[in-house]
Amino acid sequence: MTIVDRLNATRAAIDRAARDCGRDPAEIALVCVTKTFPAEAALPLLEAGQRVFGENRVLEARAKWPPLRARYPDIELHLIGPLQSNKVKEAVETFDVIESVDREKIAHALARECERQGKRPRLLIQVNTGEEPQKAGVAPKGADGLIKFCRDECGLSIEGLMCVPPVGEQASPHFALLSDIAKRNGLAVLSMGMSADFELAIQLGATHVRVGSAIMGERDYASTAA
Repeated sequence: MTIVDRLNATRAAIDRAARDCGRDPAEIALVCVTKTFPAEAALPLLEAGQRVFGENRVLEARAKWPPLRARYPDIELHLIGPLQSNKVKEAVETFDVIESVDREKIAHALARECERQGKRPRLLIQVNTGEEPQKAGVAPKGADGLIKFCRDECGLSIEGLMCVPPVGEQASPHFALLSDIAKRNGLAVLSMGMSADFELAIQLGATHVRVGSAIMGERDYASTAA
């Protein structure tokens, strides 16, 4: 299969999963995760009409996407990896959506930088639903407080939540937990579900699914600079 074949197969699977649970497929955005792949790998996808892409690293995205944006100005670029405070300026410059707001320090920095640049990227809170110490994200018990802090103290508009369930665990409890936090905080956007479990995530309310290897193929991390 070509990369476009895999894109179309993923789109078809999203459509089926949505219809199977009575949802409109148009409610669900496919975020194609192109981290570690060169810019030219995205070209067939862009030519096939894909416009929403996800990157893990700010500097990689800044190197990769400006020439592509010049050709396809309607690209929507999501930061789905951890955001460090020293990369906030570049993140606000580069991304349309930042999915990995996870602490007060980052919220403060984003508020200052958005004001300075006059830009308002869409923002999601990353929740560490498995409370894994090595993983970014606010703990579930701290999510309500962080959402309130972003809104009340920083004047940030939070659209929704993102999570990455622990590897090897059933994803459904994590997706359900994220959905519960979103509902009680009046948040409409749920970024959850990846290549192995996006159909389940759609059943549990995902509005954005982040699909990488099912479209791009396996990544060669050994050849990728840290």
